Amino acid sequence: MTKKATLMDNKRKSGRKAARRKGRLKSKLIRFFLVSFFLFLFLVLIGSSMIYYVLLQELPSIAALKDFRPSIATRVYGDNNELIDEFFLEDRKLIKISDIPRYAVQAFVAAEDARFFHHRGFDLQSITRAFYKNLEAGKIVQGGSTITQQVAKSLYLSPERSYARKIKEAILAYKIDRYLTKEEILNLYLNYIYLGHGTYGIEAASEGYFGKSARFLTLAEASMLAALPKAPNTYSPFLHLAKARERQSYVLSRMVEDGYITAQQQEEALRAPIQLRSVRPKQKIAPYFIENVRRYVQGKYGSDVLYKEGLEIYTTLNISMQKSANEAMARGLREIEARGNDKKEPVQGALLCMDAKTGAIRAMVGGRDFSRSEFNRATQSIRQPGSAFKPLIYTAAFDKGLTPATRLEDSPIAFEDPSQEDGFWKPKNFDGKFLGPITLRNALVHSRNVITVKLLQEIGVDYAAAYATNMGITSPLAKNLSLALGSSGVTLQEMVRAYGVLANGGKRVVPYFIKKIVDRTGQVFEENQVVEEQVIDPRIAFLTTHVMQDVVESGTGTRVKSINRPVAAKTGTTNDNRDAWFIGFTPSFVTGVWVGFDKTETLGKAEVGGRAAAPIWLYFMEKALQGYPVEVFPVPEGIVFVKIDPETGLTARSNATGTIFEAFLDGAAPDNGDLMNPDLLPEGIFRNSDTLPY
Repeated sequence: MTKKATLMDNKRKSGRKAARRKGRLKSKLIRFFLVSFFLFLFLVLIGSSMIYYVLLQELPSIAALKDFRPSIATRVYGDNNELIDEFFLEDRKLIKISDIPRYAVQAFVAAEDARFFHHRGFDLQSITRAFYKNLEAGKIVQGGSTITQQVAKSLYLSPERSYARKIKEAILAYKIDRYLTKEEILNLYLNYIYLGHGTYGIEAASEGYFGKSARFLTLAEASMLAALPKAPNTYSPFLHLAKARERQSYVLSRMVEDGYITAQQQEEALRAPIQLRSVRPKQKIAPYFIENVRRYVQGKYGSDVLYKEGLEIYTTLNISMQKSANEAMARGLREIEARGNDKKEPVQGALLCMDAKTGAIRAMVGGRDFSRSEFNRATQSIRQPGSAFKPLIYTAAFDKGLTPATRLEDSPIAFEDPSQEDGFWKPKNFDGKFLGPITLRNALVHSRNVITVKLLQEIGVDYAAAYATNMGITSPLAKNLSLALGSSGVTLQEMVRAYGVLANGGKRVVPYFIKKIVDRTGQVFEENQVVEEQVIDPRIAFLTTHVMQDVVESGTGTRVKSINRPVAAKTGTTNDNRDAWFIGFTPSFVTGVWVGFDKTETLGKAEVGGRAAAPIWLYFMEKALQGYPVEVFPVPEGIVFVKIDPETGLTARSNATGTIFEAFLDGAAPDNGDLMNPDLLPEGIFRNSDTLPY
């Protein structure tokens, strides 16, 4: 072998050795990088697992999601089941996803999570895109949350913007996606999502923005609602209609891209008019009544039940009557102030209408403006009733054996009273006059103070106080003769209840304002039944009622005579005209009215019960009784009628004029009187034997 060949062979051998060395090095490097990579991957996995495990321990259980009970509004209904108010922390009404138009569901999916049906709770594409956006901005500006993640955040997590919270959100979303179907997730989402202006869920939002259930949403309306989750305030059609329209257009274009609608449907939806509800606050028709309901339910069942459990509260409120009550009160108070009230404080008033036979409260006004004063003057204000208390004294007297024809002397009287300047209390009549001997009928009809004091003295204060309590007065009553003049404070509701005994043939009923309370599952929490008790003889109740009809016909209550139907009533006025009352009833309804100042100032010299309160009663009852038949007060068995002289109380000849048919208990009528069968008497007000009342 030549030298040259030898050199070439050696060179080849050296090359092969170098190649082998290089290959071995490369292999080592590859092995090093592979080991490093897998070690790194192992550490990442271990770290991720540890992080996942730690975070998992902090995350709540989702086992209750299938039976999840979101906070929903409690609804309050009137006596015809018409919605009148709601109580809620979150204005939410539940609706099944099957009841929502398909395109409405698709609008939310297209706007918020186009890949909703393809990912497992979180979307890596969206997360990656959001990550780079946030890196560019140097802060978190985009979340990349799926619908499932939004559900997880809303139900379980705080609203903080951090990567730790996002990781928790993704883990929870993954778990939720494995635990629930896509439809179940959407059902949660659409019932829970906040959509602006205090509304939560698509049903409440649909009613709030468009005044209708989500069942009836058009494509145009649905796409506008689907625009809201991103920024409810920014895209509110109430506040920024142009921006709302822009976002709506985006939603519709996404629906076209995802194949949910056609381009033609998109164009039609964009051209469709949007009829928005007014954003003005709802005018509460019966704020004082509703507040009574709220206090009762919250006190009995707690705030969580009231505001979160979606109760259905069915009340006794008659919406038509309540509207009439509101109008009557406003009109009456305006008229009083127009007559020269120069007080800085506004005149207040209260009205309460109760079904005489059941105790159901049909209308309630507790003041002139609930927004300025929530104090309920129909149920909470304790005021002196004045002469409005007198029928209770007379009823007690009739039960003691006296009759409407009994005569007492209307003459001066004095009682020792160290609190008076001269040491004597000398009750006076409103007109300052004394009429001599008059019947109890005339004394009550014309509201004679002195006669009532003498009457109370005769029957006994303790007896009369106990009698009034039995009729429904629960406030403490003064055990002195001033009780005859209504010196003891009572509520309007107490007085209406007591008068209701007269209207209801001696039966006392319990006033109530809630018929039934039902929870979201249909379970009845409570259901009120009529509670009545016969507390006085129906004949005694009729005697007083018969006399009180004359108050309207010829006494202090003639201002309401134009109602042209049988009414029994009594006026009431306190010292210095601080309180004006009018309480009247038909066989079916008892209505009481009070007018005064909260600070017990005088209403004015002429503002007595018949002038200040009676017109409000009339304005209300004229409208409230429209559509109801004219009723007469039924005459119970054991009542007889005798023709008497109304001035003397003595029996009158059969051919005498200017007489009345007076009612007596059978067995207590004058011996020399001609008894009349009630069936033969004129209908309505049994007053004048010479003429019919109608």
